[in-house]
Amino acid sequence: MSLETYLERVSRGWRGPVLAAFVAFLAGLPGVFTVPPLDRDESRFAQATAQMLETGDFVVIRFQDEPRFKKPVGIHWLQAASVSLLSEAEARRIWAYRIPSLLGAMLAAAACAWGARAFFGPVNGLVAGGLLACTMLLSTEAFIAKTDAVLAGTTTLAVAALAHVYAAARGGPPAGRLTRLLFWLGLSGATLVKGPVGPMVVALTALSLWAWDRKGGWLKSLAWGWGPILFLAVVGPWAWAVTVATDGAFWAVAVGGDLAPKLAGGQESHGAPPGYHTLLAPLLFFPASLLLPAALVTAWRERREPGIRFAICWLVPAWIVFEAMPTKLVHYPLPVYGALAWLAAAAARQAPTPALRWSGAALSALTGVLLAAGTFYLLGAYGGGGDVTAAALTGGLMLAAGLAGAYMLVRESARGAAIAACGLGVLGHAALAGMFAPGLGPLWLSQRVEDKLAEARLLPRQGVTPGPVAVAGYAEPSLVFALGTTTDLGGAEEAAQALAEHRPAIVEDREAAAFADAAAARGLTPRQTAVVDGLDYSNGDEMRLRIYAPEPAVAVANRREAAP
Repeated sequence: MSLETYLERVSRGWRGPVLAAFVAFLAGLPGVFTVPPLDRDESRFAQATAQMLETGDFVVIRFQDEPRFKKPVGIHWLQAASVSLLSEAEARRIWAYRIPSLLGAMLAAAACAWGARAFFGPVNGLVAGGLLACTMLLSTEAFIAKTDAVLAGTTTLAVAALAHVYAAARGGPPAGRLTRLLFWLGLSGATLVKGPVGPMVVALTALSLWAWDRKGGWLKSLAWGWGPILFLAVVGPWAWAVTVATDGAFWAVAVGGDLAPKLAGGQESHGAPPGYHTLLAPLLFFPASLLLPAALVTAWRERREPGIRFAICWLVPAWIVFEAMPTKLVHYPLPVYGALAWLAAAAARQAPTPALRWSGAALSALTGVLLAAGTFYLLGAYGGGGDVTAAALTGGLMLAAGLAGAYMLVRESARGAAIAACGLGVLGHAALAGMFAPGLGPLWLSQRVEDKLAEARLLPRQGVTPGPVAVAGYAEPSLVFALGTTTDLGGAEEAAQALAEHRPAIVEDREAAAFADAAAARGLTPRQTAVVDGLDYSNGDEMRLRIYAPEPAVAVANRREAAP
């Protein structure tokens, strides 16, 4: 059976989108269970969700005692449902908080395939969804418990439904009530997860098509009668509840304290010049980046084709906005990566020119070499002898994905080259997230501290030693998530007072002298049980965390008896 015949067989009906979702599932699954909680955003989201479950307040988002008025509540509700169904808040199992992100990535791949098939047919739809599913960016966001994979899924669903309506107006398959329902549900979900980002992408797509075609009558068939009512029914109750509960403070902080600074300057040291996202695209779109040169040329040459035109209007306006924003993070353009996948799949329909073959092959090989080199750099900087096998497997598979894709693109069909590169790339990503990255011990300070506390029976949730644990000199959210909501992120005085109250303390070396003075002032002799060395990768600081156990009750009593 030829490759084309097989793809035609497995892409019929709903099998194409389902298979694309399954590829996304395989690509993201390994990291869900193996990668420790990440700083800082993932652990902040997970901790805020845990507090919702602990307090029963599902309206106001908090991190410890501080309100977290930055994003809407959607991702927290999804995480809370996942944790309630699969785990419990007290267990602090990060994988349970990551399931919505994995499902969001699967939705993005399925919606990408479904939308593309309206213009390009089932086979090319499946190829587009599969390419998106395998990208480094989506398969990584699939195992991070924050908004971005779910935003990509809901936004891509809304855009795919919009594509079906647009295609129907140009003689394509009819778009029924279900298509319009999916459009409004996708738009509502994107808004409830990350505010205006999803609606911005959808609006820019629709307005660009309107301007290009000089007609927008097809937009009237988007069910404007009941669609906005559905949108308000999904978004409105929480928006009203949080307004009342915070006396409007949520909106003041979310807009004035989070969104506006991102538009005005590089917030939280995340500024970068225009071109940042474009420069990173070959790496983040890998292993499908071998088709990027052909995709860009196809976009220009075939721009009059409705599907290509739609993909351009989905991709270019929003990409310009993301490039123009002073604040830049690598995941910002993820909601438009589906458009790149459409263009790549369209480019693979025919044999590329020699120039496009060689340029795509060079890009693929270079990206594979860079990823392999990065793997071995991390091994040298943060790994040990036990990580060599995982590093060799990860680097070897990344390199193989780049080189095999390059070779096949030059010698074979573009579609076969992409499938081969994606298969090896998914295996390489699985080795990276499932084996290599979790073994880089110096990067996982909070997990190692939690393990040391558990070994010494000092974790408050073990029921042996009272909490909360006091921490001086290290305040990453992953440690709060690991040790519990009441974790005392104070200074040396608070750490010494914790020992006086028979609670554990963790002290970073920069606070050691002040802690020793505070302990001496209280007549304490700190009992060190473990030392954890590593890197706080959020700020680049080397850390040495010393764990102290409270003195046994017998020792305290003897010291009191000996006192004059």
